[in-house]
Amino acid sequence: MNNTTTQANQRTGSGPAANGMKAALLLVGIILIATTLRSPITAVGPLIETIRSDTGMSHTLAGLLTTFPLLAFALMSPLAPRISRRWGMERTLFFGICAVTAGILLRFIPSLAALFGGTILLGLGIALGNVLLPSLIKRDFPLRTGVMTGIYSVSMNIFAAIASGISVPMAGQLHSGWRGSLLTWGILAVLSVLAWLPQLKYRHDAMQAQVSGKSSVWTSKIAWQVTIVMGLQSFVFYSIVAWLPEILTERGMSPSASGWMLSLMQVFSVPVTFIVPILAARFKNQRLLVFLTFLCFMLGFTLLLTGVSALVPVAVIPIGMGTGAAFGLVTMFFVLRTRHSQQAAELSGMAQSIGYLLAAVGPLLFGLVHDLTGSWTAAMVLLLVVGMVYMLAGWGAGANRFIGENE
Repeated sequence: MNNTTTQANQRTGSGPAANGMKAALLLVGIILIATTLRSPITAVGPLIETIRSDTGMSHTLAGLLTTFPLLAFALMSPLAPRISRRWGMERTLFFGICAVTAGILLRFIPSLAALFGGTILLGLGIALGNVLLPSLIKRDFPLRTGVMTGIYSVSMNIFAAIASGISVPMAGQLHSGWRGSLLTWGILAVLSVLAWLPQLKYRHDAMQAQVSGKSSVWTSKIAWQVTIVMGLQSFVFYSIVAWLPEILTERGMSPSASGWMLSLMQVFSVPVTFIVPILAARFKNQRLLVFLTFLCFMLGFTLLLTGVSALVPVAVIPIGMGTGAAFGLVTMFFVLRTRHSQQAAELSGMAQSIGYLLAAVGPLLFGLVHDLTGSWTAAMVLLLVVGMVYMLAGWGAGANRFIGENE
């Protein structure tokens, strides 16, 4: 690449991330955005019983607090690539962070309408980050996709774990209770807004030239396999996040301790979410990683089904490793199964739209099954079945192929 091209790329932001201050600011921005993509949601699970007691909601209605963000993901995800093409990826991500911030603030208002409205709004904002960050990494860090995806995933999961663990203690310490506990995650959102401001002067218009005509992802078998993987791993994760604390509370564990079990699960997902993308980028295909993820799910769910309290810490560890590996894998599938960043955005949008629509059934179905049967056993068996279907879809998604090629 000659000097003129290099200078043009640095002015427009196209091509690999430049060295020095620009790359450092971009990395910090990615990390901070990642911290806001799960923590405002995972903070809710341990507080579900407190929220229900304070508001008088049923289990089914309370499940909507986790389901609504997933429906927002499904609604916004296919629109994210189109918005990005019009406004630029940097500005679109900025809109998303601002929506997350506004949603968190709205949840603090003492009203059920504000609680659910804020939840939907932050879900719409998170969806933009979910779809576009993997594409941005593929575009700006093409030689470091595994490492950068690992950093992005770890940042997201560390704060998701922290949110699960400290939400109940914070609610007990703060005068504003559970509303104040949920509000504290607005600090990360505000920091993300500030950190992303330097990126607004860049707009990667060159990315639009990569697209000619309609994307082929919707007619691709591989894309649909990736979409199923996305949906099922999200189904598992958000069902566990929404209801594991209450499952454990009904078995005699304190709300604080059950929240820490959810946090422990996510702590063990953290190293896996960093390692798996790096391994996935180096392997010829990712089928072995899919199989190992499946084994983690089966072991963890089976141990939970025993109902033995002493086995709970042992059970949540493989579940955490499985959810971390599954998320890292599907995020890398957006990169590994596509040829360029815009196609990655299209695949990410499709997979997260259909996938989160499928995932949204999870928390709601868990609450409904509990209300109908008075027990969590049937719902846990459902997770075993979901894990098996994940394995079948993942076997196809893990093959060494690209969308539109060798299908």
